[in-house]
Amino acid sequence: MSLFSLNYDTLNGVIKMDLVPLGEKTYYIPNVTNIGVYKLSEEEVCLIDTGNDKDAGKKILKCLEEHHLKVKMIINTHSHADHIGGNEVIVNRTEANVLSYGIEKTFIYHPMLEPAFLYGSYPFSDLQNKFLCAKPTNAIDLEENLPEGLSYFSLKGHTFDMVGIKTSDDVYFLGDSLISEKTIFKYHFFYLYNVKEYLHTLDFLSTLKGKWFVPSHHEAVQDIMQLIEINREGIFNICDCICEICKTKHSLEQLQKEVFEKYSLQMNLNQYYLVQSVLKAYLSYLIGENKITYCLEENQMFWITKECL
Repeated sequence: MSLFSLNYDTLNGVIKMDLVPLGEKTYYIPNVTNIGVYKLSEEEVCLIDTGNDKDAGKKILKCLEEHHLKVKMIINTHSHADHIGGNEVIVNRTEANVLSYGIEKTFIYHPMLEPAFLYGSYPFSDLQNKFLCAKPTNAIDLEENLPEGLSYFSLKGHTFDMVGIKTSDDVYFLGDSLISEKTIFKYHFFYLYNVKEYLHTLDFLSTLKGKWFVPSHHEAVQDIMQLIEINREGIFNICDCICEICKTKHSLEQLQKEVFEKYSLQMNLNQYYLVQSVLKAYLSYLIGENKITYCLEENQMFWITKECL
């Protein structure tokens, strides 16, 4: 999930989807959300994610038809709408099975959970949009149904149970575990559920050896070390920003307002709740690191840097 998916720079730049080979059986379709394609046979493929909506799903099918390929199954790295949005149309047209892992399966089957999770209760109608709430599809367990030639690994932090996929061609599909330098430089924030787990994921990614690496919102690369460091630095810059602002007591909304002003950002409705959720994740992390604390005064909750108490 991009915090700024509604004005994602590549949205208007993608004209036609096509397969890019990365190995004997492994391809990807560059798009706003990159699509992994793994050949299970000469005619059948497994997709890794399906893009942001039904139009993306239709374009994927058209691309594969041009190469005389059919979808046998779909693996969703996680349940965000820009990764599962094409599921419904592809499943309806091909009867492909959808595979996912852990809690992500539940969110794919009940996508209303995503805006409800962000909002903290039943989401009002404007939050029930395609960028936060895809169409539901049934997902079966990845562990028990993973096809030969593929393996999976945990990439927690961005969501509850996101996974990456490695193919027999030594190609790694990394979901949203790495964000592009351009996005971090322009927007600074990217969506995280658990900052500590995400930092552990970055440490894990630094141990991987492979021929190609495909983050979902970045072109395929053969070396991810620089991108890992850019993402890690982005995390700590946000931590420093929050601690600096909270040298005086701030409510969550005051903190959110100052963060946006600091980075000269303008928010829409989706971004308001996404950023608020991310800020909560950072505050949880900073409490765990003993850098931030909170206080309740006159029925209001405030956050303050511990060294300034």
